[in-house]
Amino acid sequence: MTDTFTYVTHEPTGALGRSVASVWYARGRLRAPAERIAPTGSAVLGLVLGPPIAQVARNGTGDVHVARTGFLLGPDDQPMLNRPLGETWCVGVVATPIGCATAFDVDPRALRGRLVGAQAWAPLRRQLLGLEDPDAMIAAVEAALAESVAEREHALPRCTDAVEAAVRVLVAEPGRPVADVARSLHLSHAHLDRGFRRVVGLSPGTFARVARMRDLLASLDTGRPVGWGQVAADRGWYDQAHLIRHFRRHTGTTPAAYLAAYRAVYGDAPTEPGFAPVVNPVQDRVGPDA
Repeated sequence: MTDTFTYVTHEPTGALGRSVASVWYARGRLRAPAERIAPTGSAVLGLVLGPPIAQVARNGTGDVHVARTGFLLGPDDQPMLNRPLGETWCVGVVATPIGCATAFDVDPRALRGRLVGAQAWAPLRRQLLGLEDPDAMIAAVEAALAESVAEREHALPRCTDAVEAAVRVLVAEPGRPVADVARSLHLSHAHLDRGFRRVVGLSPGTFARVARMRDLLASLDTGRPVGWGQVAADRGWYDQAHLIRHFRRHTGTTPAAYLAAYRAVYGDAPTEPGFAPVVNPVQDRVGPDA
């Protein structure tokens, strides 16, 4: 993400790819003292190998969590505030929307909007501390996840296939009405809603808003001016004000402030979408003593 920051990511395929969207390695110092990390619409596991990381879920309204060995972040539609207390050194996993229960052995409904410890993954963390190469660490994490998924995949609820199909549609067509998606799968809106909450931990409407915003963030060129009124029209928001409301909930800031923070901190350097630097951390509840 910066010239001194190593970020490696791998997307599993095959059986593991159904539950795990990516495994990543991050090491280095952020240019900003803190960042807002936009939600993925799924659960995220992080194993901290270096100094602790102070974190607050739900854009600063949750409890402060100081991740000394790791964290597990539940599905949500609001960002996590993240402030490393030194060099970032972490290996993590982003589950697919249906993968929380199989990959992490946690009911996504109980984890929604929450940030908890990762004590169950202590043996894997110790294994990672004995490795040096990022690719070797990622391979070790994938091996542990494959074992977890193999043990639990048979217990997935019967509605999982339908929910997975709905997820694919909403990711491919994030502006498509949920009722239309339900009809295309020969389901009632209520049936899809119940299944979605059980498997993903979010309602299909909330997930659709996350998917649409993630699609927008991935499309932004942070080095160029953006006509937000045209973006709103092209991407299905009622108007610019409607887009700004959703943008603020998803990223914790306005579209203009989001781009300004990227430009102030990173300039023209390549960046990962959805990792917005916090320029003035005093205004945000991100410290360990907050």
